[in-house]
Amino acid sequence: MDRCVRCKETRTHPNKALTITVDELNALIAGRDALRGERDELRGELRVTKAERDLVKEQLKVMMRKLFGASSEKMRDPRQGDLFLNEAEQLAPTPATQPAQEDRPGIEVAAHKRKKGGRKPLDPALPREVVRYELPADQLVCPHDGSELVGIGVEVSEQLDIIPQQIRVIRHERVKYACKRCDHGLKVAPVPLRIIPKGLFTEAALAWIILSKFMDALPLYRIAALLRRFGGDISRNTLAACVIRIGEAVQPVINLMRDVLLDSALTQGDETNVQVLKEPGRAAQSKSAVWVQMNALWPPVRLFSYAPGHHAEHGDALWAGIREGAVLMSDGGAVYDLIAKKNGLVHLGCWSHVRRGFVEAHEVLPKEAHGMHQPATQFLHLIGKLYAAEARAREAPQRCLRLRRRYSRVVLGEIKLSRCAATEQLGMRRLLPQDG
Repeated sequence: MDRCVRCKETRTHPNKALTITVDELNALIAGRDALRGERDELRGELRVTKAERDLVKEQLKVMMRKLFGASSEKMRDPRQGDLFLNEAEQLAPTPATQPAQEDRPGIEVAAHKRKKGGRKPLDPALPREVVRYELPADQLVCPHDGSELVGIGVEVSEQLDIIPQQIRVIRHERVKYACKRCDHGLKVAPVPLRIIPKGLFTEAALAWIILSKFMDALPLYRIAALLRRFGGDISRNTLAACVIRIGEAVQPVINLMRDVLLDSALTQGDETNVQVLKEPGRAAQSKSAVWVQMNALWPPVRLFSYAPGHHAEHGDALWAGIREGAVLMSDGGAVYDLIAKKNGLVHLGCWSHVRRGFVEAHEVLPKEAHGMHQPATQFLHLIGKLYAAEARAREAPQRCLRLRRRYSRVVLGEIKLSRCAATEQLGMRRLLPQDG
């Protein structure tokens, strides 16, 4: 006979006893353990769901910042607004800040030389036009004794003047010569060679168009509007044809620049998205790329090349023929790993791109969570030390190598230790059991 267990029933029947078998008790215990296991499993799933939710919210904040936030990665003052309309009001001198004065020599003090505040002196290489002011003859009389006043010097101040852009027409007249005795001695004075034969624009005008488009980022329709404002009615199609002809004419110079770049010991590369309209065989929404190449040594070379994508096959042609064993610095993209491996290069990463991830992590943190205890803030502080060292090295280039060896190397060691600590801490968080 199975042994029974006696227990009290409920408060409604305090005098009535209930008996269950051991098997029933074990079943109840097993059911309780199963429910506890299910509860723990649900709690684990809830923790994972919360972590995924927080991760998605952080990713959403990052994307919102990329779409609508400031593109600069500097730690901005939250009080600084849009300077498009009120830039002058924000930057103009206030009663607390004196307006810029003329540049004057410093004042010698016993312990040091103090430089008076003032504006930066104008470039001495700029052309000068002297405007001289003299007193009329009837005022060259001393008010005390009536003697004649004589010049003893000049008081000088300088202003920066801008000559507005103007259009002029250069009329080329080629003189014809003929023989007085026969009709076979006709000659015409030659004209100098031109980049675009029989072109409408002078070389100076072509240089202005190219600089306006590629340096000042002005579209051709705005350049045409500027020309119309000054009196030149030139169509966009004419400007576009000139830009293409100039590109073809300077191709030999570009080839020489590429030879210099590929022979450099240190090169840098990057690429960015660009959308090309009405490209044959491709949709207007297709993303193309502009590949940027530059060297870090003298003479400086900057090359911008178009390609229909970011893949390695597009970069192979740009980096073909580079010096073996040279250093290639990039944003750390996988495409540059392939290029470096194929050409036998040393591939280095870029601190600006490393810093960008920590900036994004710092931006999505709640304000109350900011502080040096955050790993992102710690890394930004350490990377800022490297930036400060490089800024100091630019001020004293002769001490650059020593500064990097004695200071930057120590900072790099701190970054490595912080990375190991953060990685270990993250790993422990993943391995340690969470309390329910």
